[in-house]
Amino acid sequence: MSSQKYKGIYLDHAATTQMSDAVEAAMQPYMRENFGNASTVYRYGEEAKDAIERARGQIADSLFAKKSEIYFTSGGSESDNWAVKGIAGAQKKKGCHIITSRIEHHAILNSCQYLERLGYEVTYLDVDQNGMISTEELERAIRDDTTLITIMFGNNEVGTIEPVMEIGRIAREHGVLFHTDAVQAYAQIPISVRQYPVDMLSASAHKFHGPKGVGFLYVREGVAIPSFIHGGGQEQGKRAGTENVAGIVGMGKAAEQAMHGMRQRMRRETMLRNYLMEKVTHEIPDARINGHRTRRLPGNVSVSFAGIDGASLLILLDEDGICASGGSACNTGESRVSYVIEAMGVPEEYAAGTVRMTLGKDTTRQEIDLAVESLKRNVKLLRGA
Repeated sequence: MSSQKYKGIYLDHAATTQMSDAVEAAMQPYMRENFGNASTVYRYGEEAKDAIERARGQIADSLFAKKSEIYFTSGGSESDNWAVKGIAGAQKKKGCHIITSRIEHHAILNSCQYLERLGYEVTYLDVDQNGMISTEELERAIRDDTTLITIMFGNNEVGTIEPVMEIGRIAREHGVLFHTDAVQAYAQIPISVRQYPVDMLSASAHKFHGPKGVGFLYVREGVAIPSFIHGGGQEQGKRAGTENVAGIVGMGKAAEQAMHGMRQRMRRETMLRNYLMEKVTHEIPDARINGHRTRRLPGNVSVSFAGIDGASLLILLDEDGICASGGSACNTGESRVSYVIEAMGVPEEYAAGTVRMTLGKDTTRQEIDLAVESLKRNVKLLRGA
């Protein structure tokens, strides 16, 4: 982590992460000295192209994928849009039916709603009180004209990890392509495309200490997906536009760093996550944890407090120097009750008082203790006790 660490207590790593010193150092040469366009044939261009291909190899290695299966994008939202709209268009002769869940990121939900306006049919699977889809309901929803299943790997708001292995198995048995939005899960937990039967996977660099504005889409070899951005022949002719060389280099370095010591980091974050959940539920009355208790991302804690307004609590936390969120950073300014919380059936008296705290590799036990003390004081204040 950079020596210029945030001076308060940062508990919003699911929204974004601070770029690491090593990532910044890796990017620096491609901002000024090695400024060439990777599509040119002279030395500056060749250096840029080589740097992009090294980063492609770093990403591929992290997933046990082939380099040719990695396509660079501007981030998770573009990757999600490309996967959903691309496959819908490519498979239109087979059918116009897509299956997703009610708790997907807006990049998926809004893409599906866009396709519905064009005449496609979308089945939105319900989730249980833990935010988990039913694989039995998924299998019943598959039709002869189903072309795509898109279910996120780990939920961005409540941290629940979906049954990706079983979803992929069902999809393959029925000859349906399976895409997973892994923006929250990639580089946080081990993911091997040799192990998980996924056909496409989205990720975004700024979620794992890389730069903003760059991500990738994994597309399994043999899956035909059309170009999303038309123009030149970049990204194997699939994604036009001069490459963000520095950003791609930074993402590759961030992925490489994330793979080192991942198991140890997961154990530490899981321990601190459980410690935070225990303290909150034992020390603050009428507090409930959202999401699956064990099948959840290592650093994610979503908690709802009865009888308060979560937005007001976040303001008070900020005054104490604590950064947290109400859920997805993409929902700022919208309804005070998240659609994810509603879909999970969180009781009305709790739903509006939801706060998400997401830990990082540098979060300490002392920071958690201070955050809980702030929560206790401010929840009590908002309840007028």
